Amino acid sequence: MDQQQSADVIVVGAGLAGLVATAELVEAGRSVILVDQESAEHLGGQAWWSFGGLFLVDSPEQRRMGIHDSFDLAWRDWKGTAGFDRLADEDSWAVRWAQAYVAWAAGEKRAWLHGKGIRFFPVVGWAERGDGTADGHGNGVPRFHITWGTGPGIVAPFEATCRAAASDGRLTLAGRHRVTELVTTDGTVTGVRGEVLATDGAQRGARSTRSVVDTFDYSAQAVVVTSGGIGHNLDMVRELWPERLGTPPAAENMVAGVPAYVDGSMLPLVEGSGARMVNRDRMWHYVEGIENHSPVWERHGIRILPGPSSLWLDAEGNRLPAPLYPGFDTLGTLAHLRQTGHDYSWFILTQSVIEKEFALSGSEQNPDLTGKSIPQVLGRVRPGAPGPVQRFIDDGVDFVSAETIEELVGRMNELSGDRLLEASRIREMIEARDAELVNDFGKDTQLALIRAARRSRGDRLIRTAAPHRFLDVEHGPLHAVRLRVLTRKTLGGVQTDLGSRALGADGAPVPGLYAAGEVAGFGGGGVHGYRSLEGTFLGGCLFSGRAAGRAVHADLG
Repeated sequence: MDQQQSADVIVVGAGLAGLVATAELVEAGRSVILVDQESAEHLGGQAWWSFGGLFLVDSPEQRRMGIHDSFDLAWRDWKGTAGFDRLADEDSWAVRWAQAYVAWAAGEKRAWLHGKGIRFFPVVGWAERGDGTADGHGNGVPRFHITWGTGPGIVAPFEATCRAAASDGRLTLAGRHRVTELVTTDGTVTGVRGEVLATDGAQRGARSTRSVVDTFDYSAQAVVVTSGGIGHNLDMVRELWPERLGTPPAAENMVAGVPAYVDGSMLPLVEGSGARMVNRDRMWHYVEGIENHSPVWERHGIRILPGPSSLWLDAEGNRLPAPLYPGFDTLGTLAHLRQTGHDYSWFILTQSVIEKEFALSGSEQNPDLTGKSIPQVLGRVRPGAPGPVQRFIDDGVDFVSAETIEELVGRMNELSGDRLLEASRIREMIEARDAELVNDFGKDTQLALIRAARRSRGDRLIRTAAPHRFLDVEHGPLHAVRLRVLTRKTLGGVQTDLGSRALGADGAPVPGLYAAGEVAGFGGGGVHGYRSLEGTFLGGCLFSGRAAGRAVHADLG
């Protein structure tokens, strides 16, 4: 049997970009089929698992914290970070998307989200602090706004709109439908074909069966592809890994920050329909990945969201050079570490640092913010590590603790199995660092940046520990964390115009085909350029999904 159905629009992918595009369309009166290979019970894709950070410019939250921000400053930061260098070709639309996105972040974005009931944690975080130059990579001011409710809180209003439309018959939620073909009729994309997968009751994020029970053939006037990136396809990540980031880690030494269904399977279908893929060598992976003690998907990794105080060492015990400190320059650190010949690195820190500075990415690792619990959130300023962090200290395979440097290094060597670290050398390094604390000045750049960070109210309150001697027993015990590469985002993708229309090799729109979210490089085929300012991935899904929904509605007349 072959399922057949038609609608005004088909949206492929029920992540955040797909939900936003669908919500825009059904609110405009369009009939939609929303197709996804996972269960329709679990809408939201990767966004549901996220920490919920959003990039906003000159927000009320910033102003209340004494942060002076503006479009001009944010655009300078974005350009310095993106490093657009293919302006005549692959970046030609990406840079226009970038400027439009920063203007939206400095303008309508917050009000639009506020109107949908989304609220923000009052403390603004300072992510990707940069490479140490005023016009280079990094956020010049804190801009990381945490959604009250984290990822599920962002997904919720768009999911509610879609489920209401499904109840009213305006939307068909076609879960467990895997697209295997984009249908083209007389040069126009007019539908999708594929396989209906068996229902197996897998929990959200877990690998589900690929057993086929039926086929389908759906038609529409337009198709919007919002199928995400390649983050769990480790072979494809390694294949596309650029030389500028060094050699890729061995697949078995990486951890995956996204579920198994983030496999890039739609990319050849979209390309085969005439859309142009650009900037495929640009990607974003974290260097602070740890193995989840309670994995939901294979090789499930969690990212540490570090404050600036941990000592960062490579596998041989060399301190990373300035300004490659925790939270400063993700890809700069990745490129440096990929030259060392080892697939891991280390944080060394004290109990005082881990209590004040360690947070973990993901909605499930932040039950206080996800559950919108004010009493639990206030618990973050009390003594002791946050509960999810303590769970990793106790049960995480990448954590070791000790009272002395010698004991700690012994356990680090035992954990790695390589025995590359010398306790005497690391003790000398930490003693030299501690000696800098005799004065309020000195030549240790990391300590200078820590002192500067604590001028920010948010850092002083919950993100940056007061400088102290690491060998002071009152701040113990000592901890070490083994860090690995955590796969995450595809920064290139389908080249699109500002209406999310997929463009062909000739630069003209492919009739009937649109792309939004990560599959489109979050807009234009690479809105971030080479690097992200953080809080911009969810925002890119929101912005490009909204653009797609509105453009499709306008184009259909």
